[in-house]
Amino acid sequence: MGAEHLIINREASQAALILGLQPAALIDHVARVDWSLLDQIPGERGGSIPVAIDDLEHILSEVKTHILDEPSPIKTIAGGSVTNTIRGLSVGFGVSCGLIGAYGDDQQGQLFVSNMKFSGVDVSRLRMKRGPTGQCVCLVDASGNRTMRPCLSNAVKIQADELIAEDVKGSKWLVLRFGMFNFEVIQAAIRIAKQEGLSVSMDLASFEMVRNFRTPLLQLLESGDVDLCFANEDEAAELVRGEENADPEAALEFLAKRCQWAVVTLGPNGCIAKHGKEIVKVPAIGEAKAIDATGAGDLFASGFLYGLVKGLSLEECCKVGSCSGGSVIRSLGGEVTPENWQWMRKQMQIRGLPIPDTRT
Repeated sequence: MGAEHLIINREASQAALILGLQPAALIDHVARVDWSLLDQIPGERGGSIPVAIDDLEHILSEVKTHILDEPSPIKTIAGGSVTNTIRGLSVGFGVSCGLIGAYGDDQQGQLFVSNMKFSGVDVSRLRMKRGPTGQCVCLVDASGNRTMRPCLSNAVKIQADELIAEDVKGSKWLVLRFGMFNFEVIQAAIRIAKQEGLSVSMDLASFEMVRNFRTPLLQLLESGDVDLCFANEDEAAELVRGEENADPEAALEFLAKRCQWAVVTLGPNGCIAKHGKEIVKVPAIGEAKAIDATGAGDLFASGFLYGLVKGLSLEECCKVGSCSGGSVIRSLGGEVTPENWQWMRKQMQIRGLPIPDTRT
């Protein structure tokens, strides 16, 4: 990538309660498309596999002729699993949050930073570098299922040796997503987080990631440094593939042996979670209104983490997660609309859950 110009924004001095590691800032291009486009692009439907910039631009050009909801445009927003979770915690739950990572000196980078600032997220730990910001095409079918094609190969990102203890000092949680593209950064961030007394939450990213990089994933899980792990049903199945009982319950047990809190989300069937000897199952909320599943797991994590920092029970954490996860699927993209935050608070009120004090 050549010489990098690095600028650290240090605008906020107080520690954020929850920090997210988004090594490479990402812009999502989200559109509802017909099946014929999904048949034309490489890789399995429903998954997430990297593509080159030429492929991403080709997909974006094809999207215009395959959009389901004319004249619905392509929605372009700050994206990435961790970004979605952190934005949800800040906007929807009023939790003080920050992001650690890097963004490019381009239009996409400025869009990412402005979206995070508008969402109340502390961007003082984001570094600006010379080069492009990562992008991802999120294709959503008529049933609300999404297929992701990220382009990160030439995107700027934070390096492992750039992370410092000051980034995490005073915070309580570090939220990250498993991935080989950022594996060294993830390892360094976890090491620093544990040295500074933070708890670590990790999402398993995608079934392809679990399938293709099982050994390094197990290395992280076996370390005992991951306190909370989220897996969706497909990732859970991949985790215990080949075992005698390869069901979500087996995956939950697998994760619970290695993490304090283990959660497997089951789409329309809700979720199962385990902490110590306690196991709970909680139904989904709002699934009938699914427009786009993008961000459902990310926003579930927002609600679950809010529950943990508020000292709620395991079952209540899952219920809050189901409310916030249910809110994001009611519209396009991984960002919850003000109307759907209102819907979430109403669902929480109905269930006797503590309503967050926010500005939405």
